[in-house]
Amino acid sequence: MAGLRSLPRGVLALVACLVLATIGGMVVLWPDGSSDAKLDTSLRPPTFDAEIVRVQPVRCKSPQAEDCKRVEAKLSDGPDKGRVVGFSSGESTADPEFAAGDRVRLAKNEVLAESPPGVDPYTFSDYDRRLPMIWLLLGFSVVVTLAGRLRGILSLVGLGVSIAVIAAFIVPAILDGRSPLAVAIVGSMAVMFATMGLAHGVGPKSVAAALGTTASLLLTAALAVLFTELANITGFSSEEATFLQGTGGDLSLEGLVLAGMVIAALGVLDDLTISQASAVLALRRANPTGPLRELYRAGVGIGRDHVAATVNTLVLAYVGASLPILLIFSVGDTPFADAINREAVSVQIIGTLVGSIGLIAAVPLTTVIATALASREGVAEATPDSHSHVH
Repeated sequence: MAGLRSLPRGVLALVACLVLATIGGMVVLWPDGSSDAKLDTSLRPPTFDAEIVRVQPVRCKSPQAEDCKRVEAKLSDGPDKGRVVGFSSGESTADPEFAAGDRVRLAKNEVLAESPPGVDPYTFSDYDRRLPMIWLLLGFSVVVTLAGRLRGILSLVGLGVSIAVIAAFIVPAILDGRSPLAVAIVGSMAVMFATMGLAHGVGPKSVAAALGTTASLLLTAALAVLFTELANITGFSSEEATFLQGTGGDLSLEGLVLAGMVIAALGVLDDLTISQASAVLALRRANPTGPLRELYRAGVGIGRDHVAATVNTLVLAYVGASLPILLIFSVGDTPFADAINREAVSVQIIGTLVGSIGLIAAVPLTTVIATALASREGVAEATPDSHSHVH
């Protein structure tokens, strides 16, 4: 907290107002559980853990199928725990391959008196991937802790806070019919303050990064609103939208698109602004008597290199998300002009461009704020790790 004493009162007041506005926004938008949005039970049947114990080849019922199998699995939970049940596989080319020892999730079929003979009591729902993900999470946590030590541990805590905000606030609030854009902005601000404070401490670097991120995030949100309106984005292009339409809740699909753009931009904005503020403060410590104009120019020069790499990262992230759609258009010989006009692709393009504009704007905004704070007495005594985030 010692670094805060070197900051102007006006800056501290502005940050305090942003924190209070974020808290107030969460209080106003906090979900109350009043939503009646529910998927039909046929679309979300309960599943049970099981282990494949035997796979045997069988004759296919369809003449087009060639590699049919009878799969037996032992249930690990549910009403039939311990029972070995069977289901068929291979009649469709979309059926996965099974081997003894595979962990799977099975859904129980409602076998009625009028059901046709031979209906399996359980059907394959999905593989059970939780254990590999747990091991990966543990490995990730160990690597972050060894590499970052205390800062690494605090960053993991910040990650936990981010997930908690998304799970406890953003998703339930949107389901309750709150404005997805407002929820995304408030939730993103809460994540930003929590993660920056935990991972980077409370001082000039975090203050400069927080103010730069806030301004850039609001710019990104404004551009997203403007261009989704101009491009007539409806939010109905995805398969998920079809499911959400049937929930019976008051959900704005266009708002969900906007919220996704804002939340996607936050991660890269956080990274860029922290790096930018760190670079400026490090340059100031290296040359504490240099003119501020030169400090600003040097900081912006570093930021240009970072922007070039980060924008490319953002573009590749969006391309990766829309790659299956692009493949479908390619297989169908869809002209490029028509492909980019489809909403599923144009949403990704708009998200990439508005996010990139927000990133570019974050460089001068954060640099000028960090330069102003670096001129204050006491910045030179900032902690050594204040410039630890370097690209």
